[in-house]
Amino acid sequence: MQFNTLNDIISSLDISTISKERKQILDILKTYIQTKKNNHQNINLNFICTHNSRRSHLSQIWAQTMANNFKIKNVFCYSGGTEATAMFTVVEETLKKQGFHIEKLSNEKNPVYAIKFSENNNPIICFSKTFDADFNPSSNFAAIMTCSHADENCPFIAGAEQRIPVRYDDPKAFDNTPQQLEKYRERSLQIATELFYVFSQINS
Repeated sequence: MQFNTLNDIISSLDISTISKERKQILDILKTYIQTKKNNHQNINLNFICTHNSRRSHLSQIWAQTMANNFKIKNVFCYSGGTEATAMFTVVEETLKKQGFHIEKLSNEKNPVYAIKFSENNNPIICFSKTFDADFNPSSNFAAIMTCSHADENCPFIAGAEQRIPVRYDDPKAFDNTPQQLEKYRERSLQIATELFYVFSQINS
């Protein structure tokens, strides 16, 4: 199982494209991770969006990938929504093209996926769920709000130590248009670049 395409993409990410204002937002997440690491505690990150179908999954997957890339241990990434739907098929297609190995473990309306980013690490398990589902942590986690709707309509996330808004534009706006694949690729790479920045700043 080769991950050359994924490794090439990671090597090509350019954090100089991130604005100063955006880095100020990302630095809040960086500080949370660094504090947990300094205290030798598990780093639980729950990425939350309304439907847990696009941005929250991309964020969960790239965060776990970047933690591994920078050898930051005890990072556990999750995702959830204010409601459960399904991981959108174009997200799967986009991640495959970017070099992830994806196995579909079930075929119901809300499939379960095993997503690998390296040879020897456990796969990331992805399926749509609410942010407070039993699969996700119930305490000692950061709630990272990846969309404005979830951020504005979930004023309280039970069990979260910290709430960090890191909002992304929804690629769903381009569904069923000629720009669909390009916009999903663009959003995925933006998320990858920003999480590369976050984890690259963590001191050992």
